[in-house]
Amino acid sequence: MPKVVLVTGATSGVGRALCQRLLREEEELHLCLACRNPGRAEALRAELVAARPSAQVSTVQVDVSDLRSVLRAAGELRHRFRRLDYVYLNAGIMPSPHLDVKALVSSLFSRNVIHVFSTAEGLLTQEDRVTADGLQEVFATNVFGHFLLVRELEPLLGAGDSPRRLIWTSSRSARRANFRLEDVQHREGREPYSSSKYAVDLLSVALNRHGNGQGLFSSVVCPGTMLTNLTYGILPPFVWTLLMPFIWLMRFFANAFTLTPHNGAEALVWLFHQKPESLNPLTKYLSATTGLGSNYVTTEKREGCEAPAGGAAAEVGVLRARLLPRQEGQAGGLPEGGPGGSQKVGRVSGEPDQP
Repeated sequence: MPKVVLVTGATSGVGRALCQRLLREEEELHLCLACRNPGRAEALRAELVAARPSAQVSTVQVDVSDLRSVLRAAGELRHRFRRLDYVYLNAGIMPSPHLDVKALVSSLFSRNVIHVFSTAEGLLTQEDRVTADGLQEVFATNVFGHFLLVRELEPLLGAGDSPRRLIWTSSRSARRANFRLEDVQHREGREPYSSSKYAVDLLSVALNRHGNGQGLFSSVVCPGTMLTNLTYGILPPFVWTLLMPFIWLMRFFANAFTLTPHNGAEALVWLFHQKPESLNPLTKYLSATTGLGSNYVTTEKREGCEAPAGGAAAEVGVLRARLLPRQEGQAGGLPEGGPGGSQKVGRVSGEPDQP
């Protein structure tokens, strides 16, 4: 029976590379692309099937920053599948990033110059917006939409005897200093991306506490610094081209410069092949690339995550209860109007539709 893998944010960047690599390395697989743009999702599906005609690939439309879209997609997934083996919570945004030139110049003369350049710590600020649901957009996209999706998919994540996996795309830039339980959405700060990724780290710890006994395991990864649409929002492509000689030199001192989505997907693919019981729930798994271009996976201990993890999960849970006033246990209830807004794909081989 094929493993069922759901990937959010699959049409570009590390999500796209992940899908390509999984299908090359695993034959018994049904891959579901969870994407905001159905046209781009279908184009990717066609490309993946053309490269491997025997591949089972379907799509579902979801905008993780839109609560109604998340609920509709979750309802369709529950109808279509009996289980999900892997959920890659990969979609994310860094809106309107601004490079702090003063901090950049200052970092050039600090002892932490390599660390700062490989993580962008303290170099970037973002202009956040408020969604139609009243949430900060970065928090809604990177954290809350995925948290809601996981809660709504619990019937599929608790089925069967084999372990179920949640794999979150986090970042080396996740810093506790940029996160406060009193302001979980980061309404008052200037680094919502870093805050949101630290919140992801905390939620993963809390989910392991709650789910390991039921066979649900959560991990976080960082794909490293890649040249994608997100990084091109920081500096124009031609500037990155001019910086490439310096970046290639830096790779001999800092392994975070994976540069390409294919390299960045290394840790995500590696985790696919690991037994979750052998993984440390307090470890972040990092894609890394040597100066000569070889890919490998390294780790980072998430210091200080245990204590605030429960509080972060509680804050997000309270927010969910306030925005979705339903009785506990009715996971999957849809807002009025019924399911819609997602692309229906036929029955999955080996997985009959639920009644």
